[in-house]
Amino acid sequence: MTIHASRRDVLKRGGALVVSFSFAGASGETFAQGAKPLAITEVDSFLAIDARGVVTVYSGKVDLGTGVATALPQIVADELDVPLNRIKLVQGDTALTPDQGTTWGSLSIQVGGMQLRNAAATARAALLEEAAKRLSAKTEDLRVVDGVVSAGGKRVSYGELIGGKSFALKLDHAKPAAGKDPKGYKVVGKPVPRVDIPDKVTGRFIYMQDFRVPGMLHGRVVRPPAIGATLESVDEASIKNVAGVVKVVRQGNFLGVVAESEWGAIKAAQRLKASWSKSQMLPDAAKLWDEVRATKVVKDEVTSNVGNTAEAVSQAGAKTLNATYDFAIHTHGSIGPSCAVAEFKDGKLTSWSASQATHNLRKQLATMFGIPADNVRCIYIEGSGCYGRNGHEDAAADAALLAKAVGRPVRVQWSRADEHGWDPKGPPTLVDLRAAMDGANVITAWESEFFIPQQTAGSFLVSLVAATLAGMPAADDIAPGNIFQNSAIPYKFANIKTICRRLASTPFRPSWIRTPGRMQNTYANECFVDELAAAANADPVEFRLKHLDPNDKRGIEVLNRAAALAKWDKRPSPRRDQRGEVATGRGVAYCKYELTRTYVAAVAEVEVKRSTGDIRVTKFYLAHDCGQIINPDGLRNQLDGNVIQTLSRTLIEELKYDRSAVTSLDWASYPILRFPQIPELVYDLIDRPNERPWGAGEPAAAVVPSAISNAVFDAIGVRLRSVPYTPDKVTAAMKGAA
Repeated sequence: MTIHASRRDVLKRGGALVVSFSFAGASGETFAQGAKPLAITEVDSFLAIDARGVVTVYSGKVDLGTGVATALPQIVADELDVPLNRIKLVQGDTALTPDQGTTWGSLSIQVGGMQLRNAAATARAALLEEAAKRLSAKTEDLRVVDGVVSAGGKRVSYGELIGGKSFALKLDHAKPAAGKDPKGYKVVGKPVPRVDIPDKVTGRFIYMQDFRVPGMLHGRVVRPPAIGATLESVDEASIKNVAGVVKVVRQGNFLGVVAESEWGAIKAAQRLKASWSKSQMLPDAAKLWDEVRATKVVKDEVTSNVGNTAEAVSQAGAKTLNATYDFAIHTHGSIGPSCAVAEFKDGKLTSWSASQATHNLRKQLATMFGIPADNVRCIYIEGSGCYGRNGHEDAAADAALLAKAVGRPVRVQWSRADEHGWDPKGPPTLVDLRAAMDGANVITAWESEFFIPQQTAGSFLVSLVAATLAGMPAADDIAPGNIFQNSAIPYKFANIKTICRRLASTPFRPSWIRTPGRMQNTYANECFVDELAAAANADPVEFRLKHLDPNDKRGIEVLNRAAALAKWDKRPSPRRDQRGEVATGRGVAYCKYELTRTYVAAVAEVEVKRSTGDIRVTKFYLAHDCGQIINPDGLRNQLDGNVIQTLSRTLIEELKYDRSAVTSLDWASYPILRFPQIPELVYDLIDRPNERPWGAGEPAAAVVPSAISNAVFDAIGVRLRSVPYTPDKVTAAMKGAA
């Protein structure tokens, strides 16, 4: 169960505890004025147990539709020995939950879940120590079932031990408390049904788009017709006949309307006459890659450097292979456009949104309005779609600006055109690769250059559109995310040099979209590895296995298991025995995520129609090792999302724009994958219950584009080096190879 609670509500029901309770001689202090601890070094920041034995879990990591609202309680339930139905989850509320960092990077379980496990294990040890005193027993003789401790015919519940009191216990996440033996888990590792699905499939779930507060007005923002345009004039009389208009809000280049009803706000925004300056700040879309290559490089970031590649490439007799890969600009394409509600009251701002980073949003809103962060409360409510930093935070800023202007709560619901036109974009990626091979087909050198935008050091605060338009205080940061990751390769060649050329700018306001950088970089690397395998006349799987670190047993295992799962046809690519209209092929790709964690290997099977260039992915096989699996059904959900969404991005999606603005403002101009195009998905989930759990929200996406490109090469003998793989690109490649 997920709850949205006020501080007052939590105090009333005993969730934030007001009576000091010390274990093992700890000198717990009463929570000052009822304030709930928020530091990640406090058990009370994460857990509370009331007199009925109900456990409230406070998570700074939020469920973006990823299933962690089920998985996180599973972790706590097993560690505390309480039933799942006695756990409540509060998530992403800056007044109640600790700042565990942005919900991104496949870190909700790996980091957030392990912090909760540490808190629960620490709490359990203290509870058992207190129970031993109460029951006059040794701790090793105690038995816990459903939150009740028993020994020698006597029993005491967690609620009786601590209900209404604080733990007052410190946490060290670098040296976590000893948890339970995985052999004793009852729900971790089990396919526990997701708690959110029943309400979602029956229409009872309250998404952010459904959320309302009393006395709420509705707002819409009138967007500039061009990026960089300035607002010259507004004719407020143009909407005098629209019923229910409360106010036209103009601040700098920000223009919005507030009305009593949502329809009133929509009509007012459509009819309001405004004059804007001309602006053509965007590059010529037809020359995008020339623009990327010509952009000023502010830093060369060397991500790996082994041996001497220059010397190896210049060796007499060395054969050199070169390739350039590019990956298009993508919008997040959230199914439900962004939405937020904001209220200013007594100088304090409350913001409800689907932000994946409520603690960061709190800082940004405080800066924007020039008020202390303590006067801003951001509360997470799940939205219909996310996939990274989309428009949710911008909608929150829109709502806050309008709410302050009218002195009442305001809801801002973005339109589809708002979402596609004004959310931050996944930036374009351009990659140059070069390798050298000797006469015996041994790879002697690997070089790569990644042209990607810079990342402002220490900041992942994507600028808020409302603050920028209104000329309000805001950090001028560039935050595409950690897109350098996986530019270095997992293979062992004698000489390797990988460089990220960090660019001063990128055409659109950048942010991270699912698997940022890791997808684009793995795509180029794994396609080029396949090119080397073909040049060496080697089987693509065998070639990879030959060059993986022999000590990385998990990497070798996941690649072998993917091949076995797909019944891999061992031979070099491409196939030489096809002459028909429809060609079939198989391709492999491998990724060790960030070269430090989750292992993924994939095999794609494709059909390519020669006359049209249409690609159909018929089957997609995936072997996945993320360590200890918390919920295998939830993991499968994540893998489904990874593969299906990335198939769409690989085969179809591409932002369209002219010199002034985005032009792909609807699903007709920015199409996505349809149900008939979804392939059969086959998984091998490698569970390692005695290992630390790693993330699964992103890694599987990293291998999709390269597996498909490699399969197409196997089918028709041409390389696809430009995402998306549209039919015209396929036919052009075939003509070029003829």
